Amino acid sequence: MTAHSLAPRLFGAFLRIFFEHLYTTLAWGYDFVAWASSAGQWDTWRATALDWIPDRGRLLELGPGTGHLLAALRRRGRSAVALERSPQMVGIVRRRWKKTGEPAPIARGLAQAQPFASGAFDSVVSTFPSEYITDADSLAEIHRTLRPGGRLVVVTAAWPVGTRGLDRLAGWLYRFTGQALDPDGPWTRALRSSIIPLKVETVVLPRGVVIVLHGEKPQER
Repeated sequence: MTAHSLAPRLFGAFLRIFFEHLYTTLAWGYDFVAWASSAGQWDTWRATALDWIPDRGRLLELGPGTGHLLAALRRRGRSAVALERSPQMVGIVRRRWKKTGEPAPIARGLAQAQPFASGAFDSVVSTFPSEYITDADSLAEIHRTLRPGGRLVVVTAAWPVGTRGLDRLAGWLYRFTGQALDPDGPWTRALRSSIIPLKVETVVLPRGVVIVLHGEKPQER
């Protein structure tokens, strides 16, 4: 292995450790890191999920992070709850939700062991999840908690493609670290091998590309 090929691997390993802390001990800095690493596009990328989420019904968000999409869904009048494994992230969401005067609609738990009844949700959404989303137990639980005909939406990746200097720098970093995922790569294949048939959408924005997978749980026969 050459030094040229080793450097991205080492940096990628460092990033995995860093991201783990970003969800836990460094959760207070998550929003800034997401904004900076995406050249200010993180909110726009995350919002692409809304184009595939049904307008009605009960919704579950897996891995809501600091809760921005959950808040946007609630502002739209959606009946939405969230499940998050990080106690630090749960704490951030609950503190922010105090301003509404209502309990935060978030629970701490794992996607692989969801504390919800079978068929409880009309849709499940997850934006920029970590590897847990491809776990067989996570996919089985999503299938269980979705009602027949319910929709799964997963935003798996995004990267900058703009011509601005900051966009070009961020785009290079994404490619260097392997974060610019192949639309037909291992994550996509793992998700598409689940019981829920999923379509892959490549959303081209003025300054970025977003990969979205979406599909409906088959109706029971």
